[in-house]
Amino acid sequence: MHMAGPEGGGGGSGGGSGGPPTPPQQQRGGQQVFTWIMIAGMIGLVVLALQSFNRPMEVTWTTFKELVEQKKIYDGTDPKHPASGPIVIDGTRISAWVKPGTVGYTLNPQTNAEEAPKQIAVIITPDDKRYKDFLDAQNKQYKEIEASIWPALLINLLPVLLIIGIIWFIARSMRGAGGGPGGMLGNFGKSRHRMQTKEQVKITFGDVAGVDEAKEEVQEIVEFLKNPKRFSRLGGRIPRGVLLSGPPGCGKTLLAKAIAGEADVPFFSISGSDFVEMFVGVGASRVRDLFKQAKENSPCIIFLDEIDAVGRRRGGGFSSGGHDEREQTLNAILVEMDGFDANTQVIVIASTNRPDVLDPALTRPGRFDRQVAVNLPDLVGRRQILAVHAKKVKLAEDVDLEKVARGTPMFSGADLAALINEAAIIATMADKDFVELADLEEARDKVRWGRANKSRKIEQQERVATAYHEAGHAVLQMLLEHADPLHKVTIIPRGQAMGATFSLPEKDRYGFGRKHVLATLRVLCGGRIAEERKTSDVSSGASMDIKMCTQYARAMILQWGMSDRLGFVNYAGSDSREVFLPEKDYSPETARVIDEETRRFIDEAYTEATRLLDENWDKVVAVSEALLKYETLQRDDVDRLMRGEPMGKPTIADMLTAEASRPRAATSEPTPPKTGPELGGAMPSPA
Repeated sequence: MHMAGPEGGGGGSGGGSGGPPTPPQQQRGGQQVFTWIMIAGMIGLVVLALQSFNRPMEVTWTTFKELVEQKKIYDGTDPKHPASGPIVIDGTRISAWVKPGTVGYTLNPQTNAEEAPKQIAVIITPDDKRYKDFLDAQNKQYKEIEASIWPALLINLLPVLLIIGIIWFIARSMRGAGGGPGGMLGNFGKSRHRMQTKEQVKITFGDVAGVDEAKEEVQEIVEFLKNPKRFSRLGGRIPRGVLLSGPPGCGKTLLAKAIAGEADVPFFSISGSDFVEMFVGVGASRVRDLFKQAKENSPCIIFLDEIDAVGRRRGGGFSSGGHDEREQTLNAILVEMDGFDANTQVIVIASTNRPDVLDPALTRPGRFDRQVAVNLPDLVGRRQILAVHAKKVKLAEDVDLEKVARGTPMFSGADLAALINEAAIIATMADKDFVELADLEEARDKVRWGRANKSRKIEQQERVATAYHEAGHAVLQMLLEHADPLHKVTIIPRGQAMGATFSLPEKDRYGFGRKHVLATLRVLCGGRIAEERKTSDVSSGASMDIKMCTQYARAMILQWGMSDRLGFVNYAGSDSREVFLPEKDYSPETARVIDEETRRFIDEAYTEATRLLDENWDKVVAVSEALLKYETLQRDDVDRLMRGEPMGKPTIADMLTAEASRPRAATSEPTPPKTGPELGGAMPSPA
């Protein structure tokens, strides 16, 4: 249970397809040859490994003589085993086949069955005649072959050559990773950008809505790219960089693509995280490769998305010392941006959500000459964005996009695009022909706070507590003049909340007045007060209210100077997020005063909210009972209840009861269908 109000969000899209140019044909040919050599070497090793399993069993000459004398050796004349082969003398050894069943020389020692013969070998002294004389004396046939040293030499040298080749290949590829030609690992030094040609970039300024000021500011960039001589005539130079900053989803990437589409030039896009890799120096190499290709395709645009991934302030935070890959990448970007020729028509556009953490050397004039803020759209901008996305769906005639825009403060372009898409899905699932206003409101609540959990079973006691909790918020929001107007209140669970009270600001709020913040604190306290008075207990449902109360109170004291005791002083410190410990530039005594003032603001709001609810408790009860009956109330319903008027609409239970109590028509014989001039003799439809 909590009182929810609109918060900020994000969206925006853009991207491209393509890739780095193809390397020269001769480099690819050399890589393919070496790849085939590597494959052949691996096959050779596999063959040698397989042959090692069938290598003959080495025995001594004495053992061989005993096997021959016992007639356990084949000599190739046995018709039963012609495949066993004769006795072979190759100059350095004698190889022969032992008959199956010979103890100690069987392939399967567990059995004595007929099986494949076992090959044995005897190492002999070359040119010694006693081996042949013995075989002749035993009447054994043998075959002499001329021995060759090449097989043994290849067997011994092939593994060594293969290892040397692998080491050479890795060393050559590591040299190539620095940006020169290389093998598989050499591609690490190549830029991973996505390139879109003039024909591929279809987005123009007409596709970008809600950021009129930003579009006007970047119109000059288009003029620079289209007609550079117009500006160089008086001695001016083309800006080298444009930094787009703003919350997520506001269309920074889309705006950069629109610039490329309007200027009709190639568009190189890459993310800041694509520069950094596991090898040292790769990020800087990719930067050099990207700018080299951009110069070859000038005039063009380079878009660096999320540049804070590599462009953060150097020397900040906890550094491990040694070589910092991110800093080397940043240094390469700095050198490349400041090393352009005066006539090189390459403009760098970068986007970031955190411009405050970027290195000062990156944001100075001469590198990023322009800093364009792409903020959340205002009421007019939201109306324009909704109109752009609504062209893709079928809207009902009574849909008022102006009302939807009013109900979506702090929504980004991506949030609004998701809202239209979710509304189309909701209408489709309900088998509607058009998207209605109710679908858009449900989609807005779903995008911001999550899906409604209508099937969740809740105990009656918890439903009562939730109803009084939300009624406390709603009644105070109606009573307090400076609070945001009430939109609707519900006890249907949505997301993690058991209920919610939605506000509908009449205008965009760019600052917070003291009266508005104090009224908001009272509204936040109302839920816990009403719940505790009804149930005589407190629950964890007010956790979000307590958190928001504390945040508002501390912001009033630390940032907005709304405390009389602490005065016109900022105690919040800077939010650089470069260190793990929070920054506090005040004494322990001041910290104690800050805690006291925070408690005072919240206690005063709690006391005032209690007084207002006590004076209007009958209105809280009326709204609570209506919530238990109808589950969701609009502003007009709450206003009618607070004036003591009845709701005037039936509940679902009332409609079901009325349907059940309606008398059914008496059953009778079916009358034959009418035929005549009115029906033209047609039979009734089976439906």
